[in-house]
Amino acid sequence: MHKYFAFFLFVCLLQPTTGFAQADDTTYIQQWLMKRIDSLADTSMHGRGYVLHGRNIASAWLQKEFKACNIKPVGKKKSYKQAYSFPVNTFPGKMELKLNGTKLQPGKDYIIDATSHSFSGTDLKFERIDLSSINGNNDWQKMIVRFQAHDKLYMLENVDSACKRMGIRKHYLPFLLPKGCYIIPQKEKFTWTVECESADATVFYVNQEAIPEHVTNASAQVEALWINDAKSENIIGVQTGEVKDTFVAITAHYDHLGMMGSETIFPGASDNASGTAMLLYLASYFSTHPHHYSILYIAFSGEEPGLLGSEYFIRHPRVPLEKIKFLTNIDIMGDATDGITVVNATEFPKQFDQLQEVNKTHNYIPKVMSRGKAANSDHYYFTEAGVPSVFIYTNGGKGYYHDIFDKPEAITLNHVPGIAHLLIDFLTEIK
Repeated sequence: MHKYFAFFLFVCLLQPTTGFAQADDTTYIQQWLMKRIDSLADTSMHGRGYVLHGRNIASAWLQKEFKACNIKPVGKKKSYKQAYSFPVNTFPGKMELKLNGTKLQPGKDYIIDATSHSFSGTDLKFERIDLSSINGNNDWQKMIVRFQAHDKLYMLENVDSACKRMGIRKHYLPFLLPKGCYIIPQKEKFTWTVECESADATVFYVNQEAIPEHVTNASAQVEALWINDAKSENIIGVQTGEVKDTFVAITAHYDHLGMMGSETIFPGASDNASGTAMLLYLASYFSTHPHHYSILYIAFSGEEPGLLGSEYFIRHPRVPLEKIKFLTNIDIMGDATDGITVVNATEFPKQFDQLQEVNKTHNYIPKVMSRGKAANSDHYYFTEAGVPSVFIYTNGGKGYYHDIFDKPEAITLNHVPGIAHLLIDFLTEIK
């Protein structure tokens, strides 16, 4: 009798619970989440982007996880996949920059502007161009006449002030440059992205400390590949509740930046393998604790290039949008040392107050902070379409974001199991 009771107690400790978070439960949730984060951020996923079919490998993995969580496909096709395509600029091949014969390290010493064109040049002449004299577009037109030699590598100085005087954002400058190779020195942290446009120029953002005071020779090799219709997939499914035709939605994006050249991977562990893992954990809980309403799960692709997956879903919904009672979008669940921020809290104060009250009652996480409306994740198009939605992200960690250091080993999952309990209680109370 005692033997069976001990086994029963052990099983109970491994189950997601509401109302409290025991130490053993916290450890279990952390291990559960980390196992999935490790899988999604593994090198075999190639950064879940557009080189070596990374996002397709992640899609196939997610579909198996959906099935394991008893999530059923939505729609007549009996498929989790919602396929669509969009143009994207990629870098599947050579990526190299040398100054004075020293090879700089991609991701650490430099990143390429994601709109960049292919370029190949050795023994390039190095020329510094000071843009501090640029006061407007007329000055710029006179300046770019100087950028005609393809055997040169131009280093553009004082770019920020020049862009400000021209009334443009810095990321738009590559579209104004003629074909050629350029360096823009950078002091701040590198943050890469995905672009659906391509420029004529090839632009490197280089850590200022990695640029020698006197550059006598340089070389650059970049292989870019424009894909006009990169095929991608939202992964969508449902767990049927007591009220079958009304839904609460849980969403997260599973795509990331992919690769910058054939060797440099952006793993995207916090952004957003962690949020995808949280979505799966909630699905595993609700698979054995059915909700009053049906739960719609959407793992979006195309978030990094500009919320393309969620925009596509809004235009081609698998369930009527008016039947979605509430949507919770989850992103960046790596470290909640300083709590969470709730985007759209000011738009939906009743739900935000409810979330705060649950946390106040159980003290799951340190803080639940409010933020207004923002187009910074996949909740945005749902809000615009009239679906009550919030976007929740964590505050804490080492600040690795859109860089090569966003790896599983950099994630602490501090207080993240508390977020799982908070969301379970909050979602369960929605009636």
